[in-house]
Amino acid sequence: MFLYYKAPQILSSLHFQFYKATSTPFKFIHPHIYLHLHSLSKHKMSLTLRSSTSFLNSKDHNTLKTLDDLSSTLCFALIKPTRRLRVKNSTQDAQLTRDQNIISPFGDHEQKEKFHALSSGHQTTNDSRVPVYVMLPLDTVTLGGHLNKPKAMNVSLMALKSAGVEGVMVDVWWGLVEKDGPLKYNWEGYVELVNMVQKHGLKLQAVMSFHQCGGNVGDSCSIPLPPWVLEEISRNPDLVYTDRSGRRNPEYISLGCDTLPVLRGRTPIQVYSDYMRSFQQRFKNYLGNVIVEIQVGMGPCGELRYPSYPESNGTWRFPGIGEFQCYDKYMKASLQAAADANGKKDWGRSGPHDSGQYNQFPEDTGFFRRDGTWDTDYGRFFMEWYSGKLQQHGERILKSADGIFQGTRVKLSVKVAGIHWHYKTRSHAPELTAGYYNTRHSDGYLPIARMLAKYNAVLNFTCMEMRDSEQPQHADCSPEGLVRQVKMAVKTAGIELAGENALERYDGGAYRQVQETSRSGSGNGLCAFTFLRLNKRLFEAENWRELVNFVRSMSEGGGARLPESDSSRTDLYVRFVDHKRKSLKDDHKEVVLV
Repeated sequence: MFLYYKAPQILSSLHFQFYKATSTPFKFIHPHIYLHLHSLSKHKMSLTLRSSTSFLNSKDHNTLKTLDDLSSTLCFALIKPTRRLRVKNSTQDAQLTRDQNIISPFGDHEQKEKFHALSSGHQTTNDSRVPVYVMLPLDTVTLGGHLNKPKAMNVSLMALKSAGVEGVMVDVWWGLVEKDGPLKYNWEGYVELVNMVQKHGLKLQAVMSFHQCGGNVGDSCSIPLPPWVLEEISRNPDLVYTDRSGRRNPEYISLGCDTLPVLRGRTPIQVYSDYMRSFQQRFKNYLGNVIVEIQVGMGPCGELRYPSYPESNGTWRFPGIGEFQCYDKYMKASLQAAADANGKKDWGRSGPHDSGQYNQFPEDTGFFRRDGTWDTDYGRFFMEWYSGKLQQHGERILKSADGIFQGTRVKLSVKVAGIHWHYKTRSHAPELTAGYYNTRHSDGYLPIARMLAKYNAVLNFTCMEMRDSEQPQHADCSPEGLVRQVKMAVKTAGIELAGENALERYDGGAYRQVQETSRSGSGNGLCAFTFLRLNKRLFEAENWRELVNFVRSMSEGGGARLPESDSSRTDLYVRFVDHKRKSLKDDHKEVVLV
């Protein structure tokens, strides 16, 4: 079997075509992705992928005039009859060779073609190479515990591999796996996914997602916490984060009860640990080879933070400052104990009374204004307690994960939110309410980085695609300044930095910003980048072309300049082709792919 790229420029939409030797022909159709599986005799076949961008240079593009012009292609060779792709990826090898002759599947005559051979594996001598992963859909596994749309997933993974992507990231939802009761785990949907990822020669980043899906930016489905956990919350609402108005947030269990046996005799930390231990036992044969990273969830959206800016029900809107989440009875008891220990009993009665509401600006409040309460002895006490509790929570879970996955050769990572609005102000109010004690006088990210360094964990940071110039002036944003600060923090702590885009972006400008950020100028460069996210839009012609160019550039260490624009069309074909028969049957059936 051979996989090769080619660029037909007479079509305008993205297509996948498969020709497969089966007794029952069929065809998948999607507005942007088309797959044709035609009947063939059971002979040797080749898998053909075509695209006008991918890894072809501009000179190659100019020679491609029609579908019958079969120059400039990329080859994936398969020797064994199992159809498992053994992919050689040209993004890791700048030197292309043309040393293989394949009989053309097109036309009634025999025609020989030459192909660009792809370099093997993902290893490279380029130390500045940044592997690119793609985040899978939130509903990759269904509520019933099965892999969602496996045929579409199979084709998508094949396409990503052809583009030079290193692997994929998936949320391993607590609310799906342990929904049937305490210690009753169903991993089977994820087993199917891991096997499919392995089949295509990709790697997997697995996120231990102990939070609810739904109610935040980009959440396209609803996956609540396990039903038995929700029952406990209904009996004791203080198990979840609470704001000053008494509003409860069911996204994540409050860190205030981390060490209390509030979940049917187990503490939340024990529940998370048991979950990760079960995962380790079920997937032990994949750890370190297919599953290469475990991102340990520590809060809403899987991030180490408080749910200070919830979008559900319109509670918060950008660029509001958010609110402190320290009003459940467990957090209040902890605050009082800390105040008593400092000889300031009155400071423990409640959180700040002048910190405003979700959608206010810093200068609208007594706490966050330029010379506000945040810069007083009380403000410093409160923020040290509030941020310290968050770091303590993160270390408890990370220490447990480190013990569970020790010796498996997987990396551990922790995700930190990119809260870039009001970054130019003195108080950095939205960062403070989220638990990052980052002000004009205090570095909120260095303590987190140093905590991660104890366990050699990677700090995964968002908003890598954002430019200051793109942000509204009234919000005092500086995503670029924030990223520079975090890069310096990880450099000082001696750990690795990985990145994600905060919002779905498919334009060249966003990719160029990530490429710029990935360089190691003022701190650490990136050890990996995860693109948000796999969906229909990614496979649109222009978006796919941008992704392939980006992956190629990152594989070259960000040294290759991404094009400002590309007026050519991208059409992606994938075909299984009979080598001995030169004609393709026209009969087929149609089923919806996605």
